[in-house]
Amino acid sequence: MRSVGKTNNSADIFEKIKTLPALESFDENDLKELLRISKIVRYKPGDLIVQESFYDGWIYYLISGRLRIVKKGSELALLQRTGDVFGEMGNMGSSELSASVYALDESTCLKIDISNVDGLPSENRFVFRYVIFRGFAEVLAKRLRITTEKYLRAREEIERLKTNTQSDKIDRMP
Repeated sequence: MRSVGKTNNSADIFEKIKTLPALESFDENDLKELLRISKIVRYKPGDLIVQESFYDGWIYYLISGRLRIVKKGSELALLQRTGDVFGEMGNMGSSELSASVYALDESTCLKIDISNVDGLPSENRFVFRYVIFRGFAEVLAKRLRITTEKYLRAREEIERLKTNTQSDKIDRMP
């Protein structure tokens, strides 16, 4: 992992950051202010970015690359779209992270320390918090929809298996 300073890619990275769904409503000056309290970090394939059960006060936005989300050794998801967010659960209640995140490829992320937002001038602080937490709400709503769909499919499969097991018992009766 390494932080990105002033490089040839800084302009390209800034252009990608301007397109992040959670940040697209910011004007250029607001984005520059947000970047002042943020870090842009590159990860190598296999790098552990955040670790399950640890506290990490950062919110991460994927700029490029692919990331693997893992909980208790099982892969939960693959993040590969610019703007995918992670680390928000640890910031929603100052709790530990619910999953680990690994870089699958060379990946670049924007890291925002949410506690630094409180130090911004008041006109920016509330706008930044609103936009960031609104983005969290959208991500969590999407994840809840996906989880609900998986739950319903699993419940249907359990019912199907119960029915098949009962049919097998009836077929084996003398």
